[in-house]
Amino acid sequence: MLARQRQAVILEEVRRTGAVRVSDLVVRLGVSDMTVRRDLDVLAARGLVEKVYGGATSVVGRSTDEPGFEAKSVRQLPEKEAIAAFAAGLVRPGTAIGLSAGTTTWTLARFLDDIPDLTVVTNSIRVADVLQQSGRTDRTVVLTGGVRTPSDALVGPVAVQALRSLHLDVVFLGVHGMAERSGFTTPNLNESETDRALVDAAGRVVVVADHTKWGTVGISTIAALDEADVLVTDEGLPEAARTVLGEQVVELVLAHVPGRGEELA
Repeated sequence: MLARQRQAVILEEVRRTGAVRVSDLVVRLGVSDMTVRRDLDVLAARGLVEKVYGGATSVVGRSTDEPGFEAKSVRQLPEKEAIAAFAAGLVRPGTAIGLSAGTTTWTLARFLDDIPDLTVVTNSIRVADVLQQSGRTDRTVVLTGGVRTPSDALVGPVAVQALRSLHLDVVFLGVHGMAERSGFTTPNLNESETDRALVDAAGRVVVVADHTKWGTVGISTIAALDEADVLVTDEGLPEAARTVLGEQVVELVLAHVPGRGEELA
């Protein structure tokens, strides 16, 4: 198992239980004590866990906390890929789509290679890079201008102005959090305004967010839950959340994560 994969497993366990022990991780991951401690050092340096004697605990987040792209990219990797695979199936050839910034939309961009004749608008440097690397000559990629955030989004008046004149068939929106009262949120005020402009430009809004986003609340609301035509999440979503979201969004999709629940070899 690669270091990135081990770290994703550790983060998931911290999120689920609130704390992990080095000794337990050694058994679960099948690696040495030193390897686990190095992984915890990496995660702690990124602000994702707090190291304590014998292990690590979760970090209590605030509504304005905004992890960098690299920090977020190691979280819930299998879930993001399952969500992205399903979401890519909603894209039709010859359409104009929008992708917001984020690691889930970045993952989605990698699943679009086989879809011809697309125009893709994004405010994400990372997403634009992935789309350009596909080498398709029948694809148009439009990257908005703006001020760069820690998550590599381009935001602010320039980005908003660019989006206000566009009409997109479908927009895929990544979010920091989702909750019953606050809706879909972000920890960055400028990013909220830019994402709102993307939503306003959309004929159809598809939110892509793994189950850990439920109950997380950023400082600013992008959209209410009932503004999502489709929410693609994963089977880890709690039953109570399924009930709330099922009553609010037009369509709730729980993507299956292959191998989820099986013990690691």
